[in-house]
Amino acid sequence: MFRLNRLTDYAVVVMARMANDGCKVRTAPQIAEDTGVPLPTVAKVLNALARDGLIVSQRGASGGYRLGAPPERITVAAIIQALEGPIALTACVDGQSGHCESESLCPMRGNWDRVNNAIRGALEGVTLEDMTAGLFVPMGERRSPAALQQASGK
Repeated sequence: MFRLNRLTDYAVVVMARMANDGCKVRTAPQIAEDTGVPLPTVAKVLNALARDGLIVSQRGASGGYRLGAPPERITVAAIIQALEGPIALTACVDGQSGHCESESLCPMRGNWDRVNNAIRGALEGVTLEDMTAGLFVPMGERRSPAALQQASGK
C-alpha cells in the first residue's frame, strides 16, 4: 500500500488550519491546540514547511507562523515534498541511475517515470484551498453531508 507518513498527514492538517485562519499569524502552541496535534510534532512540521517556504515565521512579541502563499497557490504535492522529498513510487525515477542492482536488465526501466509523473501531476492539481473546502465549521454550526456537498459545488 502506498501511504504518506504520519508527519506529512499532520502537515496537511496544520496547513489547512492555517489556511482557514487566513493571513493571521499563529504560534505553534495555538496551532497545536487548534488542531489537536501534539506541540512537539507541530514544531517539527512547522520547521520542515518553513524550510521549503510554504510557511513564514515571524519573530518578536507578536511572532508566529503564517502561510507563505495564498492557499490556492500551495499544492498538496508541495506539502508532501517538503516532508518526504521527491514524489516517487520507486527509486528508478526521473532518469536516475545506480540505485538498483537490476537496472541494466530491468524491462520497466524508464516506465515508472510515467506513473510517477501521473501521481505528481494529480497531487499538483489539488491545492490547500481545495483541501479546506467545508472544513473547520464551528461546533454550533455543523452542516449535514448534503449541505457540505452543496457548499463544495459537487
